Order: sequence, then C-alpha cells, then structure tokens
Amino acid sequence: MSQRTGAGLVALCLLAVLWATAVFVPLPYVTYYPGPTVDILAESDGDEIVQVAGREAYYDDGELRMTTVYVSTPQEDVTLPELLRAYFDPDAAVWPRSSIYAPDETDESSDRESEAAMVSSQDTAVAAALTELGEEVDPVVEVVSVTPGLPADGRLEVRDRLLRVDGAEIADAQDVVDAVDAAAEGEALTFLVRRGGEDVSVDVTPEEVDGDLRIGITPGIGFDFPFRVSVDISDNIGGPSAGLMMSLAIYDTLTPGSITGGADIAGTGTITPAGEVGPIGGIQQKIAAARDAGAELFLVPADNCDGIGGVDPGDMRLARTTTMHRAVETLADWVADPDTELPTCEDTAS
Repeated sequence: MSQRTGAGLVALCLLAVLWATAVFVPLPYVTYYPGPTVDILAESDGDEIVQVAGREAYYDDGELRMTTVYVSTPQEDVTLPELLRAYFDPDAAVWPRSSIYAPDETDESSDRESEAAMVSSQDTAVAAALTELGEEVDPVVEVVSVTPGLPADGRLEVRDRLLRVDGAEIADAQDVVDAVDAAAEGEALTFLVRRGGEDVSVDVTPEEVDGDLRIGITPGIGFDFPFRVSVDISDNIGGPSAGLMMSLAIYDTLTPGSITGGADIAGTGTITPAGEVGPIGGIQQKIAAARDAGAELFLVPADNCDGIGGVDPGDMRLARTTTMHRAVETLADWVADPDTELPTCEDTAS
C-alpha cells in the first residue's frame, strides 16, 4: 500500500468518525412540532370535559379547541438529523435549549411545573369566566402540585385549600414557605386544609433536601367559587396556555345558546382572573395544528402577533384578542357574519 493510499484511508476513517459524531451526538437545541388539539366542549370517557355542579349547565353544538405543541423534553437527545428535519419543516421550529429550559431542569421537574401550571390555569379560567358573568370570586391558597417521594406525598392533595399551619392563618403562598423554613427539623407541621367541603387536619414533617427543609408541595392561588366548575383535561397535557379557551368553554357551558354558532373554533393564550389574555410559546405550531384539525377561526393573543409571520393558516381566519371579553365579542360578531371585519394582528387598537 502506498503512502498516499494509506493517508487516504486514514482520512476516510476520520471523515466517517466526524459524520457519526455529527449524526449521533446530542446538540443543545429544542424542537417544536404541532401537537393535538382538544375540543373542550366535547366529552371524555362518556362525561363532559366541563363539569358543573350547583348551577345549570348548557351543552350545545360547536367546538372550542385548545391547541398543543410537541416539544422535546429537557433530557431528550436532539441530534443533527432531527434538527435538520425540523428546520426544513414549515410548521416546526428550532430553539436553543437555554432559551426554553433552565440549565438544571430535568424531565421530572419540567413535568411537575407543567402540571402545576395547568392546575392554576384551570382555576384561573373558571375565575375569568365567572368574572365575565358578573359572579364574585375570592382568591385562596391551595396546593397546585405534590412532589412524589417527599413528606407531603400521600398526605396533602392537589387542590387542598390551605387554611392554617400550626394554628397560624395562611394568607398567601409565602406563608407556607416561611412556615416550612422556620420548622424545627424532625418536628411535624400541622396543616388545616379544606378538602371536598370538609376541614381536615394533616401532619407533615419537613425533611432536608439540598440543604433546605421541604415538604414537597407547590402552594399557589386558587379561588373560592360560588359553585363547582371543573375542566377534565388529560394529565399528559400541561402548562398555562389553554387558559383563554378553557374560560370560553366554561362561559359557553354556563350560558344558554352556543357562542360558537356550531362552528369549529380554536385558539390559545394564558388568562388572568380579570380576563386578560397573555402570550404563549409555539404560536406558529398551534396555528398549524388548528388548521390541520379543520378549525375555521383561531384566536391569537395580541402579544403573539409578532410571531405569526410565515405561518400558513389555510382557510382559517386569525383574530387578535386582548381579553376574554373581547374574545366573546369577536365570536359573536363572527357567528353573526363569518365575513365580518375582525380585529387582526395588523390592528394597533385593542
């Protein structure tokens, strides 16, 4: 074998190694793809997704779709071929991992945060819908997530209303944090919680985790409603971005007639108790998901308007929205005349 031939073989081997490295080594990016849509006005396992007790409910025709995105998880290996596939897919997106996840975030911690955000979002959506209907809602402190394996697991439950800890009234989530921080190691804290309409006393002993005392709950804001409303969304869907669509579905269920006019409507956006609509991630993928599901109208949060350039909505109309009240008005206008002028992302007025 000549020296030139040997050098060529070595070069080919090195090139093969480089290609294998490029193909299989994980890269610090995250991919976004359109996910499934969920009609919140539909049934799940034979029961309505929106459940009401203590007030008449109206179940009418039409669809109000929440939209989702498939996002690669914090610990998922994303390789060059996967990035190229997403890059050349007009409905997908690629983002640096650091812009989506914290450096130490894991699949487990991401799931817990997402589940807690969904619990809070559901309660806030109920509050927004009832506020739109003129009902009074009072904020309370509740458990929005419980970490498996920590002391509160099996003792406190999601949506337990936190009333007192060691006899002291709980006015906000920080009161719970302060009580745990001040606890004596090895001594139980006594929580008075309201669960299923009854007051229950629960003892939980904090334990040290990474140098801090913890009991393993996330306290957050809930609401004291005049009657019970719940939204039964699958556990594998999380985050706060369905707030607007849940609030509209609850509003529709609590009012006679259909705010959709029997049509297929989709949208996205966080919601506040006062009904203000906030931005979400993956707006282009959510518009694509709604388009592919056959939606006729999509509600776009005003603060996401800058991110919809280049997305193809097909025959689906896009309507800009800033509040739940404005969304209700938009739906009424569109149902009355599908060709009517609607607020768009080109508008500057709210």
